[in-house]
Amino acid sequence: MTGRPDVPDVTVVVAVYNTMPYLTECLNSLVGQSIGLDRLEIVAVDDGSTDDSGAEIDRFAERYPGTVKVLHQPNSGGPAMPSNRALELATGRYVYFIGSDDYLGEEALERMVKCADTHGSDVVVGKMVGTNGRYVRQSLYKANDSDVSLYGPELPFALANTKLFRRDLVEKYQLRFPEDVPVGSDQPFTIEACVHARKISVVADYTCYYAVKRGDASNITYRANHLARLRCTAVIMDHAAELIEAGPKRDAVFKRHFTWELSKLIQDDFLELDDETKRDICAGITRLADTYLTDPLSDSLPVKLRARLRLAQRGAVDELCRAISEEAEHGAPPFHLEDGRAFARYPGFRDVGLELPDRCFELVGEIVPGRLANKTRLIESEWVQTGEELALALTVRIGVVGDTGSAVVRLAEGAMPKSADKARARRLPDGHDLPPTQGELTREPTPDGNATLLHARIPLARRTAKRGVRVFVDVAGETYEIPVRGDDRPMPLARRWSRETDPYRAAARLNSKGRMVISTGPLHPPKKPLGSRLRSLLTGAKRSKRK
Repeated sequence: MTGRPDVPDVTVVVAVYNTMPYLTECLNSLVGQSIGLDRLEIVAVDDGSTDDSGAEIDRFAERYPGTVKVLHQPNSGGPAMPSNRALELATGRYVYFIGSDDYLGEEALERMVKCADTHGSDVVVGKMVGTNGRYVRQSLYKANDSDVSLYGPELPFALANTKLFRRDLVEKYQLRFPEDVPVGSDQPFTIEACVHARKISVVADYTCYYAVKRGDASNITYRANHLARLRCTAVIMDHAAELIEAGPKRDAVFKRHFTWELSKLIQDDFLELDDETKRDICAGITRLADTYLTDPLSDSLPVKLRARLRLAQRGAVDELCRAISEEAEHGAPPFHLEDGRAFARYPGFRDVGLELPDRCFELVGEIVPGRLANKTRLIESEWVQTGEELALALTVRIGVVGDTGSAVVRLAEGAMPKSADKARARRLPDGHDLPPTQGELTREPTPDGNATLLHARIPLARRTAKRGVRVFVDVAGETYEIPVRGDDRPMPLARRWSRETDPYRAAARLNSKGRMVISTGPLHPPKKPLGSRLRSLLTGAKRSKRK
């Protein structure tokens, strides 16, 4: 299907307020679309700009009189009103919204319109990336998809209106932006469109949209204060609740709001708020959590967020502030292990005054190698020699307490997989065997009760080997392997041991990733046969020539 000559395929809505010089690139990206000016309509509404933005859209309207329409109005305080005015003028089969400081890839509109026409889609999401350090979640864009669900794991985290909407759908349901919501006013529009859409599609094989973070961080999302963001989030969630009945579908959408909008209200900058504002934030979260934070949704959240939300919901402002400040200063709290379960010991855990259920602090289906690695460190190490026998004695501190009987220190063959580099530890796959038991091990809690000390004495065998020092521990039904990092701790000096006629050497060092490695081997390794040495020399010479 192609658009009639008198009806453009797509109307692009641009709500404009003080976005020069970014606006010029935005408009250039629109008039340069491969779809062609005869299939395109641009409606730009200046919301009382005080810079040259109004003059710039007038300039484009003059240059492209059949394509660019312009309106000017007094400042309304947000993009909702100018977007609504533009919708009244739109004539395209589809309507597309773009931020006036952002820009499109050259083929964006052509590809999205083709996708909608091919699949009968009412909403099309084009791949978006961030620029200038702006974060844009990418998991929705792994592959083209002709039919995605609003209730899946990804689309709820992409609720901006920067999408292609079938205008018949917009008008059928009279979709408009709430003008009393300065932050996130696009979400009610997008959610309702997706609820009613016959099909939602994703164009992932081409970067359609470039979201710009301005150099002065003056995008409205970055300017809004805590209480404004809380109020707007409440409006969004209440509106969505009228469209989506309680249950798994609503939980899937609201996971985004608890994970993003509400989570951002109780980060480090919460501590800078005055006491009254802190109480107001907690009261607002209480109302939303009481109404919408179901047990299944709560369990699906990371334990750090769940604990903070539950503290806010209980009105425990002091404990919430402690949870935030202590984590900022000392990192995540230890895990308390008990009966195969694990609990993060945030302030409020088993506080008789608060009476919060243990479930608020429990690790539920979450994989935590990074948290365990961050709390694992070498305290000291030395060689212990008895006659001709040599052992490695070391003490390692780990961030778990309680039932720590599963925690062991062992020497493991082979390097850690590269997939473990970021977290600096890994969860072992099912069926994975641990290295054999080695030597002696005792466990004791630290004096402050916030960690456990593992005291290990591991005998060394007289053989050539290179093994990593690892901690293995079971946490909430998962076994983790954690390389012991030396950081700033001194390593014991290399040691010779065993019989005079057949001496061996043991050495402890830190590899390039700071992990402790123990090497053993003959002090005087046998020389390679002459042929083998010549082959090594020739191979080395060839490598040098290639370089």
